Amino acid sequence: MDMVMKLGAASPVVIFSKSSCCISHSIETLIRSFGANPTVYELDRLPNGKQIEKALIELGCQPSVPAVFIGNEFVGGSNEIMSLNVRSKLKQLLIRANAIWV
Repeated sequence: MDMVMKLGAASPVVIFSKSSCCISHSIETLIRSFGANPTVYELDRLPNGKQIEKALIELGCQPSVPAVFIGNEFVGGSNEIMSLNVRSKLKQLLIRANAIWV
């Protein structure tokens, strides 16, 4: 889990994804639409992807992807990101994390 937290803190926005996951792609597209440039780790393309996926599940990600970190904090999966967006809070979170500037 330490490795996941370290990777999650490496950039203002980090998304753990799988290349075949359409929901992960949609979340990445949503975040990019605000002008953010997230670091994306596609677990099915990483040699230690299964280990990272196990750590994400231990963190509470069900399903394991997408898992989104914003501002060095684990925000959650697609439900949490979409909820933030619907409540107009996602943009403010990205601004506070210095992921975007207005």
